Amino acid sequence: MKEPTTDQTLSEDKGLSSRHIAMIALGGVIGAGLFVGSSAAIAKAGPGIALVFVAVGFLIMAIMRMLGEIVVSDPGRGSFVEYIRLAHGDRIGFASGWLYWFFWVVVIGSEAIAGAMMLRDWIHLPVWLLAVVLILCMKLVNFFAPKIFGECEFWLSSVKVFTIVAFILLSLLFVLHVFGPGVPVHHNLFGQRGLFPNGVVPLLALVPTVLFTMMGSEISTVAASETSDPGENVSRVTRTLGLRIMMFYVSSICLITMIVPWWTLYPGKSPFVAVLKIMGVPGAALIMQIAILSAVLSCLNSSMYITSRILTELAIQGDAPAFLVRTSPDKAPRMAITISSGAGLLVAFSSIFAPSEIFGFLLNCSGGLILLTYALISTTYIVLRGRSKRAGTSKHFALPLYPYFSILCLVAIVLVFVAMLINPAERETAFASLGTAVVCYLMACNFASRLAPVATTEEPASTEEQAEKEGE
Repeated sequence: MKEPTTDQTLSEDKGLSSRHIAMIALGGVIGAGLFVGSSAAIAKAGPGIALVFVAVGFLIMAIMRMLGEIVVSDPGRGSFVEYIRLAHGDRIGFASGWLYWFFWVVVIGSEAIAGAMMLRDWIHLPVWLLAVVLILCMKLVNFFAPKIFGECEFWLSSVKVFTIVAFILLSLLFVLHVFGPGVPVHHNLFGQRGLFPNGVVPLLALVPTVLFTMMGSEISTVAASETSDPGENVSRVTRTLGLRIMMFYVSSICLITMIVPWWTLYPGKSPFVAVLKIMGVPGAALIMQIAILSAVLSCLNSSMYITSRILTELAIQGDAPAFLVRTSPDKAPRMAITISSGAGLLVAFSSIFAPSEIFGFLLNCSGGLILLTYALISTTYIVLRGRSKRAGTSKHFALPLYPYFSILCLVAIVLVFVAMLINPAERETAFASLGTAVVCYLMACNFASRLAPVATTEEPASTEEQAEKEGE
């Protein structure tokens, strides 16, 4: 019998494969925000909102490219939080890890409630009970080997991707008059004061909203650490993910505004359902309900995964209790999964019993944290590339125009925060998120590394050490 190769053995131990990583990356980006939340953006800004999606898509693409180059040049450290720690020290590492964990814990609670409200149309049980069931189900999925999480996420993401691809193809054929009665594209795009009916200012104000619909792609770089070849998988995903985001989001938004008069869309109502009904697709509402539910479950599954891995890394570094490092024989951090799911349950219950007080406060505190995370990724890239002796010599790829392009991305993130501060609807979230970051950093100053770091079997080599070894 043929003996398995080393890569095959590692793949079996790690559990996640290249196809898992590719679909996790897409699944992290495509969420209910696209299927439902995009209606609010279109209704406020008109057809010109497509330009915002293009601009934000380029920003996400740049962030992923920077993150990809960081991981490829020094693979095996774990999540991007460890690279932030490498660049900025233990205090920033402590703060960024806990802030990112808190952000996704709030997502666990909010997605559980969103999924429960959808299931209530089919299963007549209280929302709180359905939310508990959803969280427990995703907890069990993550309790097993990472391969189980990967398979679950692969199929949930496949439903979303297939739905969007089919939507784009059908809509394109409809616009080209291949089937159906046709549609007055020119009237829908220009019939109400042109592409920018409310001016340019609403476009700037909607940048944070659009950005939040695209968040989550960085999860794939964390999942890649549980594959046999983290560097190659991260390189492959980050090289193509931006273009896929542009294709899915921009194509969908453009086709929606061509087929449906933008002034007839209502926030909270899926524009995809409106398009399918105009095209005469039977069961349009049911099709989108299934797609949106898969998006919610996928996000819930990914949230459980990422919070447990971040919490485990914090424990390894001494920034969280050591018992959180414990893993099952299948390499699943079950204690960290239990703590994260419990915290998510508390958030879910707060949305039911104190929606305007506790839950509203948590949403405001976490709303802008992903922006701070992306800003730290940008500064980490600038620091590590400037520090490395092999800067810009990655055999996979290197971001051009260093450091100007990275600085431009950082400026763009700052401008998004400025837009949030200017917009009365987003101002409270911006202040609360910045306040949460300050409090977490002050905690880092007092508590970071107070607990003893947990010894690991192998310490990843630094970029300089790798260069010396290869030189020898």
